[in-house]
Amino acid sequence: MTDVVVPKWGATMDEATIVQWLKGVGDRVAEDEPIAEMETDKATAEIVSPAAGTVAELLVAQDADVVVGQVIARIDTGEGAAP
Repeated sequence: MTDVVVPKWGATMDEATIVQWLKGVGDRVAEDEPIAEMETDKATAEIVSPAAGTVAELLVAQDADVVVGQVIARIDTGEGAAP
């Protein structure tokens, strides 16, 4: 599993809001593919997947407030699976 965390954009960013999930549980994602939109006090931007795989969990609801470094989703990369 690979955690998706809220990135820090800019020196003053401490928190943001998940505006929209672009992917749901069970959806396949590529590395660097957008999975959510996040809004700060200054901008709206996409959060991208750090790895290719399948969305295993969404840990926060849409419209939820989040903080930098918070785990918001998990991607199942298939690593460690039995052959």
